[in-house]
Amino acid sequence: MQLKPHQLSFWIFLTLSWTNISVAQTTEEEDLALAYGDTSYISIATGSQQTLRRAPSVASVITAEEIATMGAKDLDEALESIPGIHVSNAGTRSFSVYQIRGINGNPTNPQVLILQNGIPIKTLFRGDKGEVWGSQPLEDVARIEIIRGPGSALYGADAYSGVINIITKTAGNIQGTEFGIRGGSFNSKNSWIQHGSQWGDLDMVAYLNIGNTSGHKQIVTTDAQKLRDIRFATAASLAPGSVNTGYDAVDASLDFRYSKWNFRNSYKLRDNLGTGTGVSSALDPVGQNRGERFISDLSWNDPQFSQNWELGFNASLLHYSEQEYLQLSPPGSKFGPSLFPNGMIGSPSRQERQIRTSGFAVFSGLTDHTVRAGLGHDDLNIYKTSTLKNYVLSPAGAPIPAPLTYYFGNNAHLLPQQRKIDYIFVQDAWNFAQDWTLTAGVRHDRYSDFGSTTNPRLAVVWDANIDLTAKLLYGEAFRAPSFTEQYGINPVSNGNPKLKPESIKTLEAALSWQTSMNTKINLNLFRYGMASVIRTVTNPTPGTGSTFQNTGTQHGSGMEVEATWDTSRTTRITANYSYQKSIDDATNQDAGYVPHHRIYMRGDWRFLGNWITSTQINHVMDRKRAVLDTRPQIPDYTTVDLTVRSSTENNHWNFSASIRNLLNASVLEPSLYGSALSPTLPTSNLPNDVPMAPRSLWLQATYLLGN
Repeated sequence: MQLKPHQLSFWIFLTLSWTNISVAQTTEEEDLALAYGDTSYISIATGSQQTLRRAPSVASVITAEEIATMGAKDLDEALESIPGIHVSNAGTRSFSVYQIRGINGNPTNPQVLILQNGIPIKTLFRGDKGEVWGSQPLEDVARIEIIRGPGSALYGADAYSGVINIITKTAGNIQGTEFGIRGGSFNSKNSWIQHGSQWGDLDMVAYLNIGNTSGHKQIVTTDAQKLRDIRFATAASLAPGSVNTGYDAVDASLDFRYSKWNFRNSYKLRDNLGTGTGVSSALDPVGQNRGERFISDLSWNDPQFSQNWELGFNASLLHYSEQEYLQLSPPGSKFGPSLFPNGMIGSPSRQERQIRTSGFAVFSGLTDHTVRAGLGHDDLNIYKTSTLKNYVLSPAGAPIPAPLTYYFGNNAHLLPQQRKIDYIFVQDAWNFAQDWTLTAGVRHDRYSDFGSTTNPRLAVVWDANIDLTAKLLYGEAFRAPSFTEQYGINPVSNGNPKLKPESIKTLEAALSWQTSMNTKINLNLFRYGMASVIRTVTNPTPGTGSTFQNTGTQHGSGMEVEATWDTSRTTRITANYSYQKSIDDATNQDAGYVPHHRIYMRGDWRFLGNWITSTQINHVMDRKRAVLDTRPQIPDYTTVDLTVRSSTENNHWNFSASIRNLLNASVLEPSLYGSALSPTLPTSNLPNDVPMAPRSLWLQATYLLGN
């Protein structure tokens, strides 16, 4: 069901009216603000905790309480509430794409750096969060901190369009043992247990979450294979047919904190992960993926090491493996004269190891200055690669049937590779006048494979009065070429070891205004320019595919405004609006795919003392096609979600029920404009775009057994 603008206005009006009517019916005196957690501080902006309002970045915080109130089951659903971020989907493996300020990132999304407790969880092969991602549950998450804009001056590579830090719960957040169970649409179910204990100076947290889903079964009407069928006079396509979006999941962690030491361990398994719309945009009901991620890190921090000094260090190990079985084309498919009676199989696998060490010092002994400096070393290694496939390439580059065989070395999709990085950074927060702070920082990274890059930041924050803060921000950032972009062996897109990093320069102006005790408004304007953007370029020799090159430039601008209004002690209204325009400089046309306008609104109401209901509306508008893509504009859509939950404390059951996409709107995310037939006949591999989940119902129960 699609909502037109006047219908959207009606729903917003209805939500506001219903909320206010409900206020009049309750006499409960409990303060609503207690339901949302502490969103007043952030640490991701500078590395040290400070108030969100004065942070030298455009930043947001989502607390565990907010996650529960909005009914978000995973990271994707939580991030859609943040202005400037739209969660799209690449279709392949149902991979979510975080589009920030018009920077698309489809299909791999390497421009966003995701951290877990400050540790990068990106993978080396594509520079993204991992092809076998599945989802990121939030039961063990205390808060999510987000920077929109560059962050390389602190975090280095890939802190390009934004940084997301997932902060997990400590023993203080749990204080006992929680049992939980959730079930819902698409044959989805999961259960979890988490425990937090404190024995003197020793804190311990343990967490285990097990679940599975069959995934939604939305229909793809036409796929890339159907287009090949037309060309080669075959009938192999499985379209129309359903997407393949199921998976099995295990998430676990075990953390210890003693005095100034913190030892954290986490494990994430996604098995039998479906291929979504198909890895080659041909429906693949039999393809499966398995990914395992283990992270272990040891840190030490002493905020009062000596007078005026804070010291800390961190050492971490991330091990990630992907094993895939992919049917690139169904049985009976044909490529030129070659027929594949059993379908075309191409299944890459790899293992990687990331070792990171770093240290920092904060000196506050200079009048009006706080200086933070640090250095680090990363050892990044894809050490095992292989490919299972039933084809080889002819001299002209066309696939020819062959026995199903494991290939290693030059015949695999990638040779083992290693990258080493050394970096140093310094940052000074200077309170140069009353109510004025200048934050200046720079980081220099030296890579073993492509050289060095230096990225500065500059931020002026002015407390104009007790209720109004203004910011002027400038920052530069870079995205390092991924291993597949530099070294990939692929009949479609070949690696290029001469690649340089992508770069971006961003200028921002922001206002934070506490208009009253119950209302606050944030506004920011931004403009950026991207250079050396990595794209594939068709090779001049026929049959040799394409090669990654630094060829693109792009610029964009926009604004984001958000407001929070506590209409009473029991109600809150949150709303934001995002606008962006991003231009590809080569064509002077819209870069495509990303919404120009997005409106988000949520109304929360606490009733009967211990119950909260939340209605949220997400309206996505005006997504353009890529240059030369003549398909009609991508349809707008509006989703409405409703959540009701209890919020009882102290050893009681809690319950929640949530309906996502209440009005069953047709939600489509744009498919890429590619070359399903040949480079000379460009088209879309999925002409009718990527269908997303319909209406769904979820029920959840938790029980907290206190100490």
